[in-house]
Amino acid sequence: MVVKCRFIPKGICVNLFGSYWARDISWIDKYVINHERIHTAQQRELLFVPFYILYVIEWLVRLVQFRNRHDAYMNISFEREAYANGDNLDYLPNRKLFAWRHYLR
Repeated sequence: MVVKCRFIPKGICVNLFGSYWARDISWIDKYVINHERIHTAQQRELLFVPFYILYVIEWLVRLVQFRNRHDAYMNISFEREAYANGDNLDYLPNRKLFAWRHYLR
C-alpha cells in the first residue's frame, strides 16, 4: 500500500518501516513496489533502525567518494541491490539473507 503524502518530493517513493510514501502514486507500478519490498526485506533483517543508520552512513561515505548526491545515492549497497533486482518479480522469494552485502564495493 502506498500512502499519499504531500511532504514527499515529487517522483520519490520513501519506504518507512515497510510502508511506502509518495506525493503522486500514479507512477508507482509493480516494479517500484518490488524495489520497495526489497528495501523492506533489508530493513527487517537489520531490525529496521540499524538499516537507516547504515543507509545514512553509507550515503555520506559515497558522497565523499563521488561528490554528487545522486551518484552517492545510486551507489548505496541497499539501492544497488534494489535497482539490480527491482524488475525481477521472482527475486524476493529466492533472495538470500543479507544479499545487499554483495553490492558493497
